[in-house]
Amino acid sequence: MGTNDKTTPITPEKDRNTISMDLMHRMRLHGMAAAFTESLQSTFAETMTPDSFLNWLLSREWDYRAARNIERLVKNANFRYGDASMAQIDHTLPRGLDRNQMERLASLDFVRKGDNLFITGCAGTGGTLKIAKNKGTIDAELKKLEKAQLLILDDLFLVPLDAKERAHLTEIIEDRHGRKSIIVTSQLPELDWYDAIGDPTVADAILDRIVHTAHRITLTGESVRKLKALKSR
Repeated sequence: MGTNDKTTPITPEKDRNTISMDLMHRMRLHGMAAAFTESLQSTFAETMTPDSFLNWLLSREWDYRAARNIERLVKNANFRYGDASMAQIDHTLPRGLDRNQMERLASLDFVRKGDNLFITGCAGTGGTLKIAKNKGTIDAELKKLEKAQLLILDDLFLVPLDAKERAHLTEIIEDRHGRKSIIVTSQLPELDWYDAIGDPTVADAILDRIVHTAHRITLTGESVRKLKALKSR
């Protein structure tokens, strides 16, 4: 009978620390293994009680898995700028950003509450976000979107909707309303949404569900690229 990492017997000749490292990697406790390696290379673990040391190892494993999960989600979301972060926001540029509001939004409380975020502004003012591109059938994609805790609709209504797109968008928004968050970015003012959507009744419903009660950011001023170019001179 064959063996694998989970069934191969432990080699008794190895010292206990090596055996522990081997077991951690077999059980895919890679964060814990990295932390354990650090503890062997220093003396700080000697100051810990057994309970504290175990808690530290478990915390490192938790942090490792959380970081890997974030990496996976960012990769799957197919962001145009995958390395972008809140720390890169330049609040010295005159764009109408409220630093306090940005810090509150960065806590993601609005996501935990199922609230929406509505970002408007002219092209180049910093409103670029990205939603994953369709890679399968519409039904399969809609099912994936249902599971997402946060859905980002980027540059919504740059192109007017046709009947099928209007129906799909309505379904998505209705399914998430009051339960899961949506971030919407759009260069169009709200009044122009009626023409872009193509049905005033549907437009009223969409505005009511994702805009009228949303947190708002209105980006103003010159293009960020132009401002940064001027600033670097």
